[in-house]
Amino acid sequence: MLKDILSISGHSGLFKLVAQSSRSIIVESLETHQRIPVYFTSKVSALEDIAIYTEDEELPLAQVFEKIYKMENKGQTSISAKSTNEDIKDYFEDILPDYDKSRVYVSDMKKVLSWYNILLAQNILNFEEEKKEKKEKKAEETPKAEVKPAKEAKEVKEEAPKKAAKTAKTTKPKAGKKDE
Repeated sequence: MLKDILSISGHSGLFKLVAQSSRSIIVESLETHQRIPVYFTSKVSALEDIAIYTEDEELPLAQVFEKIYKMENKGQTSISAKSTNEDIKDYFEDILPDYDKSRVYVSDMKKVLSWYNILLAQNILNFEEEKKEKKEKKAEETPKAEVKPAKEAKEVKEEAPKKAAKTAKTTKPKAGKKDE
């Protein structure tokens, strides 16, 4: 879901990876649909690789978005990224009560809120489809035992001794060896 969605330092908004050349990548703005080259000297981060610090672990951004999605009943955030710092902190604490207050800054929270709203407006956040895909993948990965009907299994058992007897009769001793 977030694999090809990029954040580029020095540029506002989010971008979708379109193509890659030897010296740059071509990205398209999710909001304006304008394509621009981004050179390897720019700092580019895939949203899939970003996580939010909590007291225990790092929570991937997709899971943070899913919590916002559930809290907002599949809609836009009830708070703007331009709200006061205290309002944003309170909102973020409702979403992630155990976020690390010393390492997650208000500027990070503002980015998360604005990114969520951009992705939702572009219909990129679809957690129901993602869950279906995960279930389908698990179903494909689990090996299924092959079960033969009882009639076929019985026929195979009866044929096996007959074949063994035929091969025993038709095999000849190799030259140079004498039967004793």
